[in-house]
Amino acid sequence: MAFGFSGVAAAPHQLTYQCAWYFYLLVGKSQAQICDNRGVVPKARSNRPGARGATRDTGQRILDSAERLVQQRGFNAFSYADIAGELGVTKASLHYHFPGKGELGEALITRYAERFARALEEIESNGGDAAAKLTEYANLYAGALRGQRMCLCGMLAAEYQTLPEPVRSAVVAFFDHNEDWLESVLDKGRRDNTLAFVGSPRDTARMIIGGLEGAMLVARPYGDLARFQSAATTLVASLATKRERGDWMKSAALNPTRPTRSRPRRQPTT
Repeated sequence: MAFGFSGVAAAPHQLTYQCAWYFYLLVGKSQAQICDNRGVVPKARSNRPGARGATRDTGQRILDSAERLVQQRGFNAFSYADIAGELGVTKASLHYHFPGKGELGEALITRYAERFARALEEIESNGGDAAAKLTEYANLYAGALRGQRMCLCGMLAAEYQTLPEPVRSAVVAFFDHNEDWLESVLDKGRRDNTLAFVGSPRDTARMIIGGLEGAMLVARPYGDLARFQSAATTLVASLATKRERGDWMKSAALNPTRPTRSRPRRQPTT
């Protein structure tokens, strides 16, 4: 079986779509241009009050803006004035929806964690062995980096000591959930002999998260997605059995430039 950063047992040409899919899932549909089933990017909808098909309500637009700012700048590097100026609303409107930055941070993590959980459910529904699931998990990070963003909770973790207590707790809960999911995948992979690693599944799950978050951080100043992909591929390949690793490293599934020719899956509603 050949697998890499194009999805589960996937051909190289699927990478472009997979990254778009994960970017879409992690940043929300109003921030990503996603093709419909014909490969056509839909036209932007009107923002006029009362217009048919108007964008989501102000609260969701605030979250969209704040999420992008956190992923690109950090939690402490933006203010309500930045969001108000970008959206053309008053700061009073922002405080109506989110009385303080702590409440805004909690809402951001809650929404992000829900989308991430849906992404993990998608990976499970795709089937495949444990190594393939780890590959798709790494694709979640690759998709965010392709959109010139970092993992939201990774950015927040870097500022952990300065965050409001409720936001700190939410960040920890996000990583705990990811560790739980990875631990389950790793345990199954060890039992079915598709994965081989030293130590407990829990410790290995923590190593994977730390490795992917670190690879994103180092790749960012280079503006080089391939740098991240190389590090993530090596990380996941090191967990595969000798047979699986041989199949993987022979594959050409890491080519990030080939165009998408497969028909996209239907996009979810976020």
